[in-house]
Amino acid sequence: MTIFVDADACPVKEEIITIAQQYEIKVVFVASFTNQMADPVNGIWVYVDPHKESADLYIINHIGENDIVITQDIGLASLVLSKKAYALSPRGKQYEETSINTALDFRYLAAKSRRSGKYEKGPKKFTQKDRETFKSKLNDLLSKFEIRK
Repeated sequence: MTIFVDADACPVKEEIITIAQQYEIKVVFVASFTNQMADPVNGIWVYVDPHKESADLYIINHIGENDIVITQDIGLASLVLSKKAYALSPRGKQYEETSINTALDFRYLAAKSRRSGKYEKGPKKFTQKDRETFKSKLNDLLSKFEIRK
């Protein structure tokens, strides 16, 4: 099992490393060359072209069944689920087969609205509660795999 992180805008990198170390799970951070960190957190770092889909393509081409992907990208999450892997947002929302189509529909409608010139508020500010929810959900997901071993 490997945890892949869509790392360019991920606010929970340190939390991922801390939890992954407890379970002895490899973490691969995938980021754009333009966001290369001078002093990255632990884990394996893979840098890809700055094209907006490059990190997504790398992740999709390297994940396997039961891997975990941390991403805010609903489109990437839907592809992850189709490969029988798990997708979790940095806010702790686990994407599921039963609800991903609805999420994709809302994403489409929001994009259509923006193209017509209607802009709504952006995402809510990331909070400490979001961080705690993420840590709890990642721990819960990984503990299920510990039981299966």
